[in-house]
Amino acid sequence: MSTLHDSTQAHPAGSPGAAPVALAHLGLAPVLAQSAADLGWTTPTAVQAAAWPAVRRGQDVLALAPTGSGKTAAFLLPLMQGLLAEPGLQAERPKRLRVLVLVPTRELAQQIGQIARALAPQVKTAVLVGGVSINPQMMALRGGAHLAVATPGRLLDLIGQNALRLADVNALVLDEADRLLDLGFAEELGRVLALLPRRRQTLMFSATMPEGVAALAAQALHEPLRIEAPAVDDTVAPLITQRAIEVDTPRRTPLLRHLIASEGWSRVLVFVATQYATEHVADKLRQAGVAAAALHGALSAGRRNQVLDDFRDGHLTALVATDLAARGLDVAGLPAVVNHDLPRSVVDYTHRIGRTGRAGEPGVAVSFVCADAPGSEAHFRLIENRQNQRVAREQIAGFEPAAAPVPPMPADANGGIKGRRKSKKDKLREAAARRR
Repeated sequence: MSTLHDSTQAHPAGSPGAAPVALAHLGLAPVLAQSAADLGWTTPTAVQAAAWPAVRRGQDVLALAPTGSGKTAAFLLPLMQGLLAEPGLQAERPKRLRVLVLVPTRELAQQIGQIARALAPQVKTAVLVGGVSINPQMMALRGGAHLAVATPGRLLDLIGQNALRLADVNALVLDEADRLLDLGFAEELGRVLALLPRRRQTLMFSATMPEGVAALAAQALHEPLRIEAPAVDDTVAPLITQRAIEVDTPRRTPLLRHLIASEGWSRVLVFVATQYATEHVADKLRQAGVAAAALHGALSAGRRNQVLDDFRDGHLTALVATDLAARGLDVAGLPAVVNHDLPRSVVDYTHRIGRTGRAGEPGVAVSFVCADAPGSEAHFRLIENRQNQRVAREQIAGFEPAAAPVPPMPADANGGIKGRRKSKKDKLREAAARRR
C-alpha cells in the first residue's frame, strides 16, 4: 500500500482491501478517461490514486515508485487534464512549452511520447532524444510544442540552437531520477534546472532514494507530497512467479532454448550483461531455429525501433537485451523474463522482472544461477535478502550441473561479491599460461 505523508490518509486503489475506483471518480475528465480506457487503463494503481489529487492541485510530488507501478499515467493524465483546460490552447501561435518531462533513455522518451499523443492528440507533444539526427526534431519544434519528453543532453542542444525555450514551463517531471543520475546526467540536470522558472510544479519519480536523488529532490522540490510504494508494487508482485534454475555456465543458452519450447513462451525477454552477449546469445538462438534479435546501445535508433516493433508484434520470440537498452521497455502481455546473466543489483532485478506480470497479466521471471561460477549463488542470495523473498532452486532434467556448486564467495562491506572480477594480474597470468 502506498503511504501518504501529509495530514490526510488514503486507501489507495489496487491495495489489499481497496475497492476499485473508476478514473472519472478521481476527477479525470471524461475525454481523458475514455482515452485511458482505450489504452487499457480502467482502474488506478496505488501510485496513481495517491498522486493525481496532488498533481491536479499543483503540489510538488516525490514518489518512490518501482517499475510496473503505473507512474507514467500518474503524471501524464493530470498534467494533460490541466493543459486541455487552458482556453485557446490549440489556437495558440506559437505554442508555448508548458510541461517538460526528463527521462534517462530515448526508448523511455519515445514510449511516453506515444502514450501522450494517444491520450490527447490535441496537445502537441515533442520527443527530443540523442542518438539520432537533431534536424527533424528542430523541424518538429517549429511552431512550438505544449509538452516535451526529452533526454537532458539533447534538450540542452536544442536550447543552444534556439529551437525551444523553457521560460513558460509550469510543470517539470523527473522520471526515473535514480537512473538519470546513474547515467551521468547530474551536470545537465543542474543546467536545465537553472533555466526553468522558479515558480513551477515539479514531480519526481524514482525507484530508489540514494544520496544523489535525495540531494536532487532537495534542490528541485518545494514541500512535496511524498508517496512510497513497496519495492515491488502490491498489485504486481503476486502476478510474477520467480524461479531460480541451477545450471553450468556453458549450458545456459541450450537451457534457454529448452525452456522456450517446453514452457510454450510466445515471447521472452532475455537479459545479459554485455553488448557482445546480446549478439552471441541471439545468434545461438537463431541457429537453433528461434526467432531472436539483440537490443543494445550500439544499435542505431532506427534499428532499435525496428527490433522493438518486431518483438511487440510477435515477429520475434526472443529479445536479448542489456539493462540500459531495455530501460523503460513496455511490452503488453509479455509472458516471461529470463536473467541469462544475473543483474548487478536488486534495483536492476526488480526492474527486469517488472517487464512481465503487467496490467493484470501473469508472468514468470527465471534466473540462471551458475553452479560453476564463483559468487553466482551468493549474489542471488543477496538479491533475495534485499527483496525479503526466497526463491527455491531448481534443476532441469538433462541440464543438471556437472560439478558440485562452487562455495559462495563472501560479500564485501558494500554488499557486492568479493572476487567476482579477476584482477589485472590474474588476467595477465592466465594469458601467459595460454601462450606456453
